Formats: sequence, C-alpha cells, structure tokens
Amino acid sequence: MEYKGYMIIPGKWEIEYRYAAGEYATKFFKGLMEEKIYGVKCPSCRRVIVPPRKFCERCFVEPSEWIEVGPKGELVNFVIVYRKFHGLPDPPYAIGLIKLDGADDSILHFISEVDLSSPYRALKVLKPGVKLEAVWAEEKKGMILDIKYFKPIETG
Repeated sequence: MEYKGYMIIPGKWEIEYRYAAGEYATKFFKGLMEEKIYGVKCPSCRRVIVPPRKFCERCFVEPSEWIEVGPKGELVNFVIVYRKFHGLPDPPYAIGLIKLDGADDSILHFISEVDLSSPYRALKVLKPGVKLEAVWAEEKKGMILDIKYFKPIETG
C-alpha cells in the first residue's frame, strides 16, 4: 500500500500505561469502590457535573461542593453494538448515556439485562426516558467498571 509514493506499513501498538487520575477523578473512583457516585456542583451555574471535573466547562469556574448522585437515572440515548470491537465485550451489547438522578450531565456506560437478540426486541425496552439503575461489580477496583452496568427498572 502506498500514499503519495510512500509505503504504508501496517502495525499494531499495545501500550501499557499508568494514568494519574488527579484530585477529582480520584474522589470519583474511590466513591465507586463504596458504591457511591459523586459529582461536583458549579458555584456559578449550579449544575451538578458527573463525572466530576476540575472546572465547569460552561462557566470556567472550579466546583467546590461534592454531591452524591444516582445510582438510578434516566436513559438519554443509546447504541446497540452487533459487531466485535477490539477490547470490548462480545456483541451484542448496549451502551447508553445515563442522566443520573441529581445530576445535570450524563455518563456513558453499558446497559444490560435487556434482550438484544434483535433490535426490535431491544427497542421494546430501550428508549429515551427509561429508568435505569446501577448494578455493582462484586470486586471493586476503583474503576468505572465498578459499576458493572445499568439495568432497566420497573417504574409501576
């Protein structure tokens, strides 16, 4: 394969690394180990930001108040994956944006306990506005996957 006369040589990198989580992500991940989900409240616009960030991207002000949110929330949008992606679970699986109770932002996470064998079956359950709740992993590691996934809950 060539591009403008130069050879293109395919390759693959797998790089192990360590990520310094910083003050805000550290508190967030430590909270997950205790089955608590934390956000921060912007002192200017009063939004509760989840996952917490060092500054409000709307006001550029540093939040100072920590707020516990969820573990229930509302599905904002989602995608069902039917093709294999390297490093992700075997399909089918669903990933959704979930606006947790008490939060103004959404987090992206897996959705499970839904029949994904066909989109038609899945769409009977998955739709914006559906209530979801966190299902916690047995062993906590201080990672986003301490929330194993979110599942639909009965609201009747």
